[in-house]
Amino acid sequence: MKVTTDSIKALREQSGAGVMECRNVLEETNGDIEKAVQILRDRNLYKAEKKKLRVTTQGLVEAYVHAGGRIGAMVELNCETDFVARTDEFKQLAHDLAMQVAAMSPQYISKDEIPPGADIDPQSACLLLQPFIKCTDMPIQDIINQTIARVGENIRVSRFARFEVGEK
Repeated sequence: MKVTTDSIKALREQSGAGVMECRNVLEETNGDIEKAVQILRDRNLYKAEKKKLRVTTQGLVEAYVHAGGRIGAMVELNCETDFVARTDEFKQLAHDLAMQVAAMSPQYISKDEIPPGADIDPQSACLLLQPFIKCTDMPIQDIINQTIARVGENIRVSRFARFEVGEK
């Protein structure tokens, strides 16, 4: 089956993968965009898992203050090199995560941080498990995995803080 440029473009917009990777996956799935998106997600997860043990000593701190100034958030996002930390893609991810923290008020970064026996819904309490506010059918961890696959480095959220006027 011949893959059209429109289908490649549509898949790129959904997944953020490269042109050749999109074309190859579409050929593999006979033009089925839904299957192609799932294959790309699985590959991104695999790429992210391979990089998971790498040390992340570089990065940046991103702050977001919601309109009106009543809610704000700060996120420390780490990567392996300062080169990646200066890229627009990494900065955008940090900004999106700060917005996520301000909007969704997570308590923990991951499920591992929840105290044993706590009666807490991990999907709402853990940043990495929450649905992304800009694309609710993808959890934050998938957004990070996509960025890891594109930049070729491990990325992790080290810490975050959320502030709201009148709350302690």
